[in-house]
Amino acid sequence: MTHRVVLWSTGNVGRHAIAGIDARPDLELAGVWTSTPAKEGRDAGELAGLGRDLGVTATGDADALLALRPDCVVYTSMADVRLMEAIDDLCRILRAGVNVVSSSPVFLQFPDGVVPAEMSDPVRAAAAAGNASIFVNGIDPGFANDVLPLAVTGISERIDQVRCMEILNYATYDQGTVLFDIMGFGRSLDETPMLLQPGVLTMAWGSVVRQLAAGLGVELDGIAESHTRLPAPDAFDVSAGTIAKGTAAALRFEVRGMRGGDAVVVLEHVTRLRDDLAPDWPQPSGAGCYRVEVRGEPDYTVDLRLLGTDGDHNTAGLKATAMRLVNAVPAVVAAPPGLLTALDLPLIPGRGLL
Repeated sequence: MTHRVVLWSTGNVGRHAIAGIDARPDLELAGVWTSTPAKEGRDAGELAGLGRDLGVTATGDADALLALRPDCVVYTSMADVRLMEAIDDLCRILRAGVNVVSSSPVFLQFPDGVVPAEMSDPVRAAAAAGNASIFVNGIDPGFANDVLPLAVTGISERIDQVRCMEILNYATYDQGTVLFDIMGFGRSLDETPMLLQPGVLTMAWGSVVRQLAAGLGVELDGIAESHTRLPAPDAFDVSAGTIAKGTAAALRFEVRGMRGGDAVVVLEHVTRLRDDLAPDWPQPSGAGCYRVEVRGEPDYTVDLRLLGTDGDHNTAGLKATAMRLVNAVPAVVAAPPGLLTALDLPLIPGRGLL
């Protein structure tokens, strides 16, 4: 069976999703939405950098795309700085009876106990009204800290702690809004960026901690968060701009699921803009990695190395997010209506990609 798919947004993740949809023999690209007037009328293959046309042009007309009655929308619009607008988008698509796989808002990966019900209930209500399903995921939050760690725990005798880590250099991540405005890189250490405002880390990655705990049948007492930043020893350039001497250039944070005074489920990020920064912090395997550590009997460590064919681990991360969504389309279309999590879906292989 072939599923007709609309791609919603053509940014860093969306352009890779176009390539991914084209790569699957069971998916047909039916339409592309863009918020950028300069992209309207341009072929999806050009926007994805495929070097060939796909015969589908981008449009800013959402009504026209929903009127196509696609089986699923692959939603990759950024929600970090437009949270309520993104939720409104998702509700509109779901009410129209169209299934959704989405990279944001990330707390919808597993919202229960993470955000107030009034932030997730409208999405559930829209899914019920449209008899449609929605699955929010990616690589992180997503596969690297839901399916992967839960699979590793399945070969444990005793579990003391599950720790999921992202250890990456973001220097080639060309997204200034995320890098500078949200994460605070290149800004004074006296400033507190959006990501590090109290409670924001928990909103963004608390879904990871809560879902892992649910998968393990663990009731948490609460969630704690902490962070550390280090300055640039001198000025240097990254893809998104310049990092001045003394401004934030390395970030390490944890979101900890607590039980009985112990951190039993931990999400940790170690983010550098230069490889020589913070040498005493955890180091990646390869150019960059997602690491799962299960401590107990026995101890396990699994490193998922990332590297695109262009030699860039950040390209691989964007593709991983895009393909986690694209490859999930058949399973989400087949699932019962509602807000789905990784605990609700079967194993999602790269069927048809070999």
